[in-house]
Amino acid sequence: MAMDQERQNLLEAILGHVVFDGWSQQAVRSAAEELKLSPAQLDALLPGGPEEALRLFCSRADMQMLNALAEVDLAVLKVRERVATAVRLRLEAVAPHREAVRRGLSHYALPQNGAAGLASLYRTVDAIWHGIGDRSVDYNFYSKRLLLAGVYSTTLAYWLNDKSEDFAATWAFLDRRISEVLKVGGTLGKTMGRLLSVPDRLMAARHKVRSTLRNKGPFARTL
Repeated sequence: MAMDQERQNLLEAILGHVVFDGWSQQAVRSAAEELKLSPAQLDALLPGGPEEALRLFCSRADMQMLNALAEVDLAVLKVRERVATAVRLRLEAVAPHREAVRRGLSHYALPQNGAAGLASLYRTVDAIWHGIGDRSVDYNFYSKRLLLAGVYSTTLAYWLNDKSEDFAATWAFLDRRISEVLKVGGTLGKTMGRLLSVPDRLMAARHKVRSTLRNKGPFARTL
């Protein structure tokens, strides 16, 4: 628990420098100097450097979103309302550090960091679906996360430049994006279902062919 609190304190210090230095080694070093941490202490708290700091920042926001969702009566909300609520809570969790989010997106936009960025996006949309009670395990599991990734990422980009009071324009944009996705979601889900069933259909066809040719010579044994 002490280590967790020390890591959180370090993250807060890093956030104060990210505004100027981005998610960089310089931001981490400046935060360590501010907290009077030795190189050994810094390495013990944050062995992954700025990459780990950014991952910790995103994970903390996901957890804050989940904690806030736990206080919401989701049972009275439609699925689209649950999704909108979760996305809004996730953005509100990072609202005090909007410039750090902007710097994080710039960091993940670099080719060498693209995979880490996609992994971070996946963790967030996965947390949202679990947080609102989704327990799908079939092709819907993938289609829901794919669709929400598009909704979340575009809403995040809009939010970063939103100057409206209390981000009212962002929440209106979010509602529109969800409505648009609902129109194509059913079609995408059916398409993905057909694609994911291709291996099963191929195996069934192969089994049928082998059964037909079983008694027609050695050629059948090569299938």
